[in-house]
Amino acid sequence: MENEEPFSVRVGTFFLIMGIGTFILFVLSDIAEQPDFDYLFVALLLIGGGWYMRRNKPKPPPASRFSLLKRFRKGGNKGTKPAGKPVEEDEGE
Repeated sequence: MENEEPFSVRVGTFFLIMGIGTFILFVLSDIAEQPDFDYLFVALLLIGGGWYMRRNKPKPPPASRFSLLKRFRKGGNKGTKPAGKPVEEDEGE
C-alpha cells in the first residue's frame, strides 16, 4: 500500500467512527424520549481519544496539480513595473 499510516492513526480513525456512531445512538435515544446519557459520555470519550491519536498524522505532500499555472504566474511578471501611480512620500512639514 502506498498510503501507510502509523497504527495509532488507524486506531484513532476507528475510535472517531465508533464515537460518531455512539453519538448517533444517543441522539436516537433522545428522539425516543428515553435519553441514555451513557451513550453521550462514551461518544465523547471515543471522539476525544480518536482525535488525540490522529493528531500525530503526518501532513500529505503538496499536490502538483497547478504547477504549470504557478510557473507561468511567477515567470510572467519579471521585469515589469506594477500598475498604478507611484506613491510620493511627503517631506517633513
